[in-house]
Amino acid sequence: MDITDATRPSAFTTPPSTASGDEGNTGAISSDFDTFLRMLTAQIENQDPLNPVDSTEFASQLATFSSVEQQVLTNELLTSLSAELGAMGISQLSGWVGMNAKAIMPVNYTGDPVTIVTEGSTAADTAQLVVKNDAGVEVARYQVPTTRQETAWQPLDVNGQPLAPGTYNLTVESLLQGEVVGTSAVSVEGRIIEARNDNGVPVLVMNTGQEVISSDIVALRDAG
Repeated sequence: MDITDATRPSAFTTPPSTASGDEGNTGAISSDFDTFLRMLTAQIENQDPLNPVDSTEFASQLATFSSVEQQVLTNELLTSLSAELGAMGISQLSGWVGMNAKAIMPVNYTGDPVTIVTEGSTAADTAQLVVKNDAGVEVARYQVPTTRQETAWQPLDVNGQPLAPGTYNLTVESLLQGEVVGTSAVSVEGRIIEARNDNGVPVLVMNTGQEVISSDIVALRDAG
């Protein structure tokens, strides 16, 4: 007889719970386990006496439910640890608020020069700064040193005219004899104005409104 065929009344009575305090998911697990015991008892009571269910099947069903129960508890523990780690991250990052940071992020260009840091590959003989708009279309390309350089970037289009305010993605293409041998990200400077927890992930908000995770921050310095 299948364990789901347990709709008939049973004399089995579940002892009242003596646990206190924890409710919610833990209570749901306990309730599910009580339901499982009722179904298992009903299965035993209503089995065919001439063709009884093998006791090993009962043991297997109990072991399976126990395994699922432990997995649920493990997932709850991991979720709790993740939340605690996220809170710790926010506490540590709170000291970054108000500081200037260089981060791997797009440029939110408003018309004023933007401080950026470019660096090409040491294996290249030339490097170019590639500028794409938020639609992914290349709008400009400039020659830059292959070595690390910090500069106040005033974006111009291919005709030498200032680009319109907006969001631009910058990358550096390193070339050797005209062939691309590497691509690297460009870090952009901004001031951190907020640190918050976003679904367990510490997020930093820049004064330009952009949001970055802590691992995208490559340098910090005092705003003064």
